[in-house]
Formats: sequence, structure tokens, C-alpha cells
Amino acid sequence: MATKTKLPIKPVKSTKSVPLPSSSTPSATKAHILSSKVSYKGKVFSVVTEKVTEPGGVTSTRDIVRHNGSVVILAIGSRTNPDTGAPEPTVLIERQYRHAAGKFLLELPAGRIEPGEAPLAAAKRELIEETGFRAKRWSRLVRYYASPGFLAEHMQVFLAEEIREGLAQPEEDEKIDLLHIPLAELLSMIRDGKIEDAKTMLAVLLYTSKL
Repeated sequence: MATKTKLPIKPVKSTKSVPLPSSSTPSATKAHILSSKVSYKGKVFSVVTEKVTEPGGVTSTRDIVRHNGSVVILAIGSRTNPDTGAPEPTVLIERQYRHAAGKFLLELPAGRIEPGEAPLAAAKRELIEETGFRAKRWSRLVRYYASPGFLAEHMQVFLAEEIREGLAQPEEDEKIDLLHIPLAELLSMIRDGKIEDAKTMLAVLLYTSKL
């Protein structure tokens, strides 16, 4: 019977963490633009084609969607739970058709920031225009990039509390149904895949994590 030879076990060398590039060195964090041209310019966004040398040394051509930025509004209301009689938070949700998705989606109110407009002012304006609601208390939850591989748009989520109803002023192409969904139910809908809008999932889950 053949005997098994035990191989010596070599100790694993500890790896040193690699320091992040210094933000004080522009060349470490910014790409060098070799050429740039506007390939498309529309009402909402433009597409810029740029040849760049990126911080890692890679030279490539990138198509970038330029957008002025957007705001997302997480408007929190309240209702009495019919089973327990206790108050529970609700979330103001819009149901509208999205042609890019080819279906109706449930999502938070949102809209673009106009040139020169402050993000909070944009959030208040969009909430009134799309829903008619106003809020007494406002705070910013987070700022993020939706798809930074090709989209330069940043989105800012604002929390709106102590909301009150008013008259909506939607744009001509906006056909919106409003729903007040209990937060617990909305979380279940996210887990069950019934909410497919990323900004809505992010905002609701982040808000819940802070409770």
C-alpha cells in the first residue's frame, strides 16, 4: 500500500493594504481628456463622446450621458393600523407608465434639477408638481450616482415629513396615480420583487435602517 507524502505547509505572508490615491493629487483621481465632442443633445440630457486617459493609465473612448442631476422625495405620512389601532408610517408612492421599462412602475416622486436650482428647492417643487403635497420638515438622506459606468447624473434623496395634501400640477405628459402604502407593506413588496425602481428601493431601505 502506497504511503502518502505530507507536503510541508508554508506560512502565508501577510498582505499589506494598498493606500488609496491622495485626493490632493489631481492626476491620481482625474482622467486626462484627449478629445471631446457632443454626439447628441436633447431636452433632458446630452451624450458626450470623449477619448480619455484614465488614472490607471488606460486610454479609451467613453460615451457619457450628461444630466443636470435629479432629486428623489421620500414623503412619510401616517395612518392608524386597522388591526392594531396603532399609528404606523406610510410612504407616498406614484404609479405611472414608464415607456423605457414597457410597464407601469411604483416609485417615489422624483424629477430633475433645473439649471441654477438648489437641490432642496427642486425637491419641494417636484413634490408639489407631481403630488400636490407639501412638507413641514425636510432633510437629505443621501446623494449617489445611479449608473456611473456611462451616466454622469447624480441623484439626491430628500426625506419629507409632516406632509399635507394640496393641488398637484403635473406636466402634460405625466399621468400619475398616488398611493399611500404602509412602510411595512412596502418593505414586503421590495423583498417580493414587486418594486423594481432602484431609487425607491434604496431610499426606503436606507430610511428603514435609520429607524
